[in-house]
Amino acid sequence: MNWFQFARLIRSIYGRQKTLPDLEWIQHLGLLAVKLGQVHALRIDFLDREKCQHLTKLYRQNAVLAPQDFLKLLSVIAPKNFAANFSRIEETALASASVGQVHRAWLNDGSPVVVKAVKKNVREQFIADVASLKNLFRLAGFLYPPLRRVGDPVGILGDIEEYTLSELDLRHEVEGQKILCGIFEEHKTRFDLSSLRFARVHENLCNENVMVSEFVAGKTFDELIEAGELPYSQLIELFRIHGYFMFCIGTFHGDLHPGNVILADGKICFVDTGYVGHVGDKIRRGLFEFFSALSAFDYPRCAVGLNRMSEIELAGAVYADFEKKFLELYADFTDTTVAQMSLTKKMMQTIKLGVLCGMRFEKGIFAIIRSLMYMDGMVLRCKPDAVLMRDLRPFIAEAKKMV
Repeated sequence: MNWFQFARLIRSIYGRQKTLPDLEWIQHLGLLAVKLGQVHALRIDFLDREKCQHLTKLYRQNAVLAPQDFLKLLSVIAPKNFAANFSRIEETALASASVGQVHRAWLNDGSPVVVKAVKKNVREQFIADVASLKNLFRLAGFLYPPLRRVGDPVGILGDIEEYTLSELDLRHEVEGQKILCGIFEEHKTRFDLSSLRFARVHENLCNENVMVSEFVAGKTFDELIEAGELPYSQLIELFRIHGYFMFCIGTFHGDLHPGNVILADGKICFVDTGYVGHVGDKIRRGLFEFFSALSAFDYPRCAVGLNRMSEIELAGAVYADFEKKFLELYADFTDTTVAQMSLTKKMMQTIKLGVLCGMRFEKGIFAIIRSLMYMDGMVLRCKPDAVLMRDLRPFIAEAKKMV
């Protein structure tokens, strides 16, 4: 994807024309274009709802290899004697994502599983596309210095690059599953995680290009939201579970978009665990303090929490100036619904204000912001009249003793 194609992509997403983005063309541009489309799919806070709903198709309607091409791919990239472990592998894809595609299969003992394979070698082109756009943004930052401090597009691109490259090696997904399962086992007696489950991974059949795991019969949150079948209570439960990993542990699923969560028999199952996010105690505790205060609409305490997240904490007259601007920013936030005021948009404005006033935040905050964007976007699609911060109060109270 060159600079001209990037400009056309952004124009197709942000343009006022009624024409929806061409998803086939976006996929033709490559993996980075698909990832950028996915990132914007939940930005109902500043994009047209119809356009966002159209872009959500990039979570599940990606180009699929023909059956014969998939079987040929497996013969090349899978571990030795791979096929001998299966009584059947379906040739038609069950699902296809930007990085790989998934097929149902049955082991020789009858166990139903899924086989996930990286579709093709896209790593080199993806790296080249990211490098090209980073150069573009560095040039823009040189010509307009405030862009480096506030928008930090190079940092955002770096975040996309990090989690996508991690996804391209399926050994990271196996390892991510182990990490999150380990946290689950260690903490399930300290915090109610009974609504969470993980699919069993057959590690002996996995390598960097292929992964075999238990088949989970259910639908993704993306599919349920689109069909109008996702109970809002399940979405709040996802907030509660994911919030515990983020705020109480500091290690969490780093790309938990609605296509990476399956609801099966009332249980929430995390999939595509190739990128695990990590944040230090300073960000974790400061962010929890921020949201704890925000759920009570206690904005002076919110400002304190944000300041404690910063690697450079403000003090004296500088902090007083920040607090004044912060209170002005949140003057109209109390009891607003997500449709009236997006939490993502408000958080973006908040981070921007903090940076302009002199704050600096660790790199891990990008994964947190992306998680909040995904969550906020799901609520906008599921229950736009929700007053989200009020609905999160029970979790805040439950998690306080754990942070």
